[in-house]
Amino acid sequence: MHEIRTGFGDVLKRQLELAERNYELLADHGVRAVNVMGAIGSGKTTLILRLAERLRARGLRVGAIAGDVAGDDDFKKFQAAGLPSALINTEDQCHLDPHRVRHALQEFPLAEVDVLFVENVGNLVCPADFPLGCEQEVVVISVTEGDDMVRKHPKIFAQTDVVTINKLDLAEVVGVNPQRLVEDYRRVNPHGRVVLTDAKSGRGVEELLSALGLAE
Repeated sequence: MHEIRTGFGDVLKRQLELAERNYELLADHGVRAVNVMGAIGSGKTTLILRLAERLRARGLRVGAIAGDVAGDDDFKKFQAAGLPSALINTEDQCHLDPHRVRHALQEFPLAEVDVLFVENVGNLVCPADFPLGCEQEVVVISVTEGDDMVRKHPKIFAQTDVVTINKLDLAEVVGVNPQRLVEDYRRVNPHGRVVLTDAKSGRGVEELLSALGLAE
């Protein structure tokens, strides 16, 4: 049963405690986990699949958790690619939380995985307040979303140290200058790393692996 404790307690403290327990569980199994955040249609699923291809070519075992409000489309894509996978449907919640992730991890074959990608619900607001216990976090922006995404959602970008600007092949078509997004991000997070990608073609995937510390 899914349980969220509310009331007079420190909700943020509780979330951090749950996230820390997830981190410890993953560490005990030697699993490096990445929380992949971004709006619907930003290309999170395709990017995860491209990253998985490169990692598996290096001999690493990769798994994925698909988080969605409803449906199993992304989950099926991970399964079709041969990744050990789990599905979390949040129903009326616009984010994953550490408690739901804990349930998924307890049933996941962690002993068969070296790297785990957790694809968060497509949203740039709610996930910022709910750490999951992953070693790394990355936010994916698509140029098709416009050049004001960072300015509209500064909180998530200020606290996330890796950002990928995706679908570069469409930048000219939609009239967006990716450099504008880079500059906005560096204003809110001067120490963060930005990677330009086109997940469909694989452009920038190696650079993203390096930024996430997974290229070794």
